[in-house]
Amino acid sequence: MGIRAVVWDVDDTLFDYTTADRAGMRAHLAAEGLLHGYESVEQALVRWREVTDRQWARFAVGEVDFETQRRDRVRAFLDTELTDAEAEDWFLRYITHYEAAWALFPDVLPVLDALAASHRHAVLSNSSLVVQYRKLRMLGVHDRFEAVLCAAELGVSKPEAGAFLAACEALDLAPHQVAYVGDHPEIDGRGAADAGLLSVWIDRGAVYTGDDVPVGPHRIGSLAELPALLGADTRFGAPSTFR
Repeated sequence: MGIRAVVWDVDDTLFDYTTADRAGMRAHLAAEGLLHGYESVEQALVRWREVTDRQWARFAVGEVDFETQRRDRVRAFLDTELTDAEAEDWFLRYITHYEAAWALFPDVLPVLDALAASHRHAVLSNSSLVVQYRKLRMLGVHDRFEAVLCAAELGVSKPEAGAFLAACEALDLAPHQVAYVGDHPEIDGRGAADAGLLSVWIDRGAVYTGDDVPVGPHRIGSLAELPALLGADTRFGAPSTFR
């Protein structure tokens, strides 16, 4: 029996998180009058991303909860002692600018349309349901997915096999009947492969080369390649440019 469902990562897979985060933080720092403390906007954005990645890693391993990692991102970025309320207020002001820049990648709706009749669809994210429900609704794709699972509520996060297996269980399918599509070579790509799913790693722009490329996942450069990889009965799709 072939692949019957596709489980999707959200950030930087369906949703262009990196572009929205950079645009939102650029606007937020300007509004807060904080750009003068950096040699360039790019330097400030790089620091924000480094702080975000570090604090998110703490959340991913269960060291802190979702709300705490958000507040600690603010404290670390500003290098200032703040109350929870102060840190939360600062983050919410950033969110206003961030949400204004939200967008799907251009290849998302075409592939969801192409696979709508042939495959079931769900979401597995290392975020929280509150965040991803809102995002999917605002982007107009929430109803495309019959299940949405997030690490904050599951109590287990990618790349742990339990996260991927929870998605399979929600669909009442065996791992070998499910494909997982995500942008991170280890967290998504190797994690899904190790859990027994058909792992599809989308590497837009061929960012990863050489030793960065994991063994296990199928590597594609665009979601337009996905239907052919799944063997879907559709004219949509193109041969993979990666081998």
